[in-house]
Amino acid sequence: MGTLAIGLCILIVLMVSGVPVAMAFGSMAIFMATMFETSSRLLIPTAFYQVKSVVLLTIPFFILIGSLMSSGGLAERLVDFVNTLVGRIRGGLGAVTVVACAMFGSIGGTCSSAVAAIGTIMIPRMEENGYSRGYATALVACSSILGQLIPPSVAMILYALITYQSIPGCWLATVGPGVLTVVMFCIINYFMSKKMPLKVMPKTDFKSFTGELGRSTRKAFFALLLPLVMLGGIYGGIATPTESACVGVLYVIPVSMFIYKSLSTRKLGNALVSAATTTGVLVIMLIFVMINTRIMTLEQLPQEMAAWIMDFSSNKYVILLMVNIFLLVIGMIMDDVSGTILGSALLFPIMKSVGIHPLHFAAILGVNLGLGNMTPPTAPILYLAGRIGNCSIEAYLKPAMILMFFGLLPVVLATTYFSDLSLFLPRLFGFAN
Repeated sequence: MGTLAIGLCILIVLMVSGVPVAMAFGSMAIFMATMFETSSRLLIPTAFYQVKSVVLLTIPFFILIGSLMSSGGLAERLVDFVNTLVGRIRGGLGAVTVVACAMFGSIGGTCSSAVAAIGTIMIPRMEENGYSRGYATALVACSSILGQLIPPSVAMILYALITYQSIPGCWLATVGPGVLTVVMFCIINYFMSKKMPLKVMPKTDFKSFTGELGRSTRKAFFALLLPLVMLGGIYGGIATPTESACVGVLYVIPVSMFIYKSLSTRKLGNALVSAATTTGVLVIMLIFVMINTRIMTLEQLPQEMAAWIMDFSSNKYVILLMVNIFLLVIGMIMDDVSGTILGSALLFPIMKSVGIHPLHFAAILGVNLGLGNMTPPTAPILYLAGRIGNCSIEAYLKPAMILMFFGLLPVVLATTYFSDLSLFLPRLFGFAN
């Protein structure tokens, strides 16, 4: 246990110091292998075999879709569609931001892509309509965690790969917490926006509203069709997640280039390079994580961790609280993808030993890391939103803390202690007993 603790400290210190994430995981792997005198001839082939999976092909395709959505004009059309529905309600533009992040999450699959795509569109628009720039930045930042809760989620693909679970089952497990997060943020936004000098779109008669809705629906039709094509194929049993992701890319490129005419060949090339680079980093990181996982398994470290936790308390609810705190700290230090990889490798055996359903733990992992990514002092997603919104931390920290404390924290507790919130849909579709 002492060696594992030192290895984790090395990992955290290197990451905080600015060392690339993959190299930080590699340093931990080298330290663990040296201390336990484990042969590289055993570790490297095992790690390579585990990452040689067709499932990994899903990740670059979803990352590419998220990038193309932002640069190809689909994200802006989604925002306009939602704005037509609720933009005339006081505080409606804030609700548009929340729902737009959820809709983008149903395609992009990561928190950072949701911040980049929705933030660049909504922060200036909210400021023009009377919201403070700090509040708009905070709302985009906190709502961006819907990118890893609303399927398809890259983080859940990684969790499924590491823990040998069903990808569609993991995606369904986070839908309940994701919908609850949308509801909580919309309620909080309604009350907070009452104190702001907002410009509300004028009321209109039903005929004018239906006409405007029809126009925005036509403009956003192909963007709205994308999640239906991808997720419908998966849950309808027509396509695997990897095949569906391929279909999504083949759908987005011609729609963006020839129908919306917003995607140039240069933007397409940049998106391809970015997706390839991100995937390369993820594969290197996964190899080192698999090496660490193999070492821990050989040395029975998960069993020792489980025994230590059980000695501390045999109460399942106390154990879940300890896991929540650990994941919150990990989320404060790492991004959602890195935190998912580490949290899955370390904690899944422990959760399994205390009787937590694997899909329930997937949801617990997702919401805790989402909250951690927003929580200072490191708060990677919060600071990313600040850079995109060109806003000082003093301006957006207070509204962000209000959204986290009254919006995200109740969702974390509900997800942790009410398993039906995350298991209802997996059971309905036959992915959980």
